[in-house]
Amino acid sequence: MNAPHEPAVAAALQTLATIAERYLAAYTGRDESRYQRIGIWVRLLGDKPFASLTPEDIDAAMATLANEAAKVYAGKDADGNPIYRRKTGTRSGATLNRYLVALAALYSWARRQRLVPRGFESPTKHVEKNQESRGRVRYLSDAERARLLAACRESPWVRLFVFVLMALTTGARRGELLGLRWCDVNMDRAEAELHDTKNGDRRVLILLPQVIEELVKFAPKDATTSQALVFRSRLRPSQAYSTAKVFTEAMALANIKNFRFHDCRHTAASYMAQHGASLLEIADTLGHRQLRMVQRYAHLNTDSRRRLMTRVFEGRL
Repeated sequence: MNAPHEPAVAAALQTLATIAERYLAAYTGRDESRYQRIGIWVRLLGDKPFASLTPEDIDAAMATLANEAAKVYAGKDADGNPIYRRKTGTRSGATLNRYLVALAALYSWARRQRLVPRGFESPTKHVEKNQESRGRVRYLSDAERARLLAACRESPWVRLFVFVLMALTTGARRGELLGLRWCDVNMDRAEAELHDTKNGDRRVLILLPQVIEELVKFAPKDATTSQALVFRSRLRPSQAYSTAKVFTEAMALANIKNFRFHDCRHTAASYMAQHGASLLEIADTLGHRQLRMVQRYAHLNTDSRRRLMTRVFEGRL
């Protein structure tokens, strides 16, 4: 009579590391960060019995995470393995919450697989989430944008101009652009398809005529090189170019302060909001699944909302 429960009882005695290994082997999602985040939990709590972890254990591990240097997904290498680069500063409250979500997903999977006793409750349910800030919104003024693009023209890396121009006009992340291959770019349709986005969704970038004009200068003539990276390294063509140094140099030449490459993404979204784009349109362009991720731009969209409310109440008051 107890036979059906024996696998769950036996699995419950296994460590988090053992369960995590089975989970990642079975994982079919496209969120590349899942491997890294589960790997962090294995490093911090991997030797502990999976079903005996307490909220206090997780709180202690979260405290460790909060004080460690952060890493960010930066695309894939030539073998298709995810690349993570070290980021300045510690993890934000939002990032810490994503780690907690990954651990909760591991417990949910284990429950579906009957690897924990019936009625088991995940300890993550009793861990308080971190407060998330509204998010930084730093975008370029018209004068700053002109200076930055002019400085990019002067860069020793001849593709920096189109790299930054694409970031400003598409809102794509650095890692998404660095993972782009020529076979993903359709010059005729003026589109570029992203396969490895942060949330795992396929996304199509709309390429403005100015971007196409620049890309044509570097497009390969031989069809056999269609798999080549658009922004490849000069020394190692199978790898993406390391853009940090040349971008920093361009920033200094343009005399722009307190601006990160990721702020090109904020710039694209801010410009859209200022020109009447809805939050849904901004979310779709940036590849966000939830509107709350673009609420930070709502205050820039007052003109559009004013026109809407004027139409709604015209002649009714």
